[in-house]
Amino acid sequence: MDISALKEIFSVGETIAVEFKRCGNRIENDTYETVCSFLNRFGGDIFMGVLDDGTVEGVNPKVAPELVKNFIKCISNQQLFTPTIYLVPEILEYDGRTIIHVHVPMSAEVHSYKKVIYDRVDDADVRVISTDQIAQMYIRKQDIFTERRIYPYVEKEDLRLDMLSRLRVMARNNTMTGTHPWTDLTDDELLRSANLYGTDRMTGQKGFNMAAVLLLGKDDVIMDILPAYVTDAILRVRDVDRYDDREIIKTNLIDSYERLMEFGRKHLPDKFFLENDQRKSLREIITREMIANVLIHREFTSSYPAKFIIERDRMYVENASRSVSNGIITPDNLEPNPKNPIIASFFRNIGYADQLGSGVRNLFKYSMYYSGKEPEFKEGDIFRIIVPLDAEMDGETTQGGGQGNTQANNDTTQGATQAPQDTTQGDVELSAIEIGIIDQMRINPSVSQSKIAENLDCKVDQIKYYVKRLKDKGVLSREGSQQKGHWVVNPDIEDQ
Repeated sequence: MDISALKEIFSVGETIAVEFKRCGNRIENDTYETVCSFLNRFGGDIFMGVLDDGTVEGVNPKVAPELVKNFIKCISNQQLFTPTIYLVPEILEYDGRTIIHVHVPMSAEVHSYKKVIYDRVDDADVRVISTDQIAQMYIRKQDIFTERRIYPYVEKEDLRLDMLSRLRVMARNNTMTGTHPWTDLTDDELLRSANLYGTDRMTGQKGFNMAAVLLLGKDDVIMDILPAYVTDAILRVRDVDRYDDREIIKTNLIDSYERLMEFGRKHLPDKFFLENDQRKSLREIITREMIANVLIHREFTSSYPAKFIIERDRMYVENASRSVSNGIITPDNLEPNPKNPIIASFFRNIGYADQLGSGVRNLFKYSMYYSGKEPEFKEGDIFRIIVPLDAEMDGETTQGGGQGNTQANNDTTQGATQAPQDTTQGDVELSAIEIGIIDQMRINPSVSQSKIAENLDCKVDQIKYYVKRLKDKGVLSREGSQQKGHWVVNPDIEDQ
């Protein structure tokens, strides 16, 4: 690892994958707790001889080799680590000081240190006690998609094959040519073509898989196989302690999608919107992306219920997930990862979903027109999409241009408001959160990113993402160290 990479790491600070340890003449227990949490989550890097704020204090170079030996001895001790792991720390020189770097890979197993399981949450090591959390960790470690699990005693009589004729029509209508391979296939051929019937290559068992049951299964069959399966739709506007309306859905994914979409139509306004002279329903676009995500990408073996909740100032979906990362997802850091590729492919064929990753981009684009604010995507064991709402927008009208600019249509929409867009300062477009960050730094150039997150009611990871984006735009720079330095805002950026 070179000096420039180390400098960047120390300036950003601790994250879900980076941990600093002071480390005097011996390695403290919390270092091994971090090793355990990194193994159980996504892996990471530990730097010994570095303070929490990124200041490099260093370790005694005379004892560094002994510290490395003790570290290897500890993680190889079955009485301390279960299962044991082999890691190779490296001794580095940085700014005239000695530090020890350990890269910890993500493990395929669940590890414990002194009989305690640790997990990584943001930049902290957390004890895992509840059986449900431990079960989630084992699910996350599985190297198979649970949707492929074969149920050899599920028969065709257990499936809603009467739905296939309608689904063929939907698939045909979803193509540009008006033809689709499913049209000419028999029911058996369609089920095999959609990968709903297969073979377990480990056991040789043949049969319908979990994806088939979830997409086409009769309600009682779904409940037999997944007794905790439920999607909860809740309206909570006036009665915030309970709810104003609620629908508990325990049916197949096709019908669940349609019922959730109808719930959104029932309780959400549809702001008139034109894009390139074409009328588009913002409500349909946004709810479609949210609902498709909560149905397609959830971990169905978890007992955590999926939810679609509408409140006065926001709506959100959440579901159990077998996540491969943790933190805030944005269009710039998006790495599409299919949780249930068979179900996702089926939804795409019938027009209920688009290509992987398009949902994030669509929601960032159209949420600004719908409510004037960006959505939030929070990846973790529980995945959440939060879309802000404007309680006063019902009846407003916008017209979208090819480049996202909007203006009122004088012929049909008197008194309409403009759709929200980024503010342009000089030649640089800034989002609302970026403007907020700049304002915080103008008030206090020495303000920390964690303090900015607190003041703006955001996650630290989100602030770090936008600070990096501001640096890339040339709006922002940092002078001095992480501890004693300060922010410098480009003077060409106009004051608000």
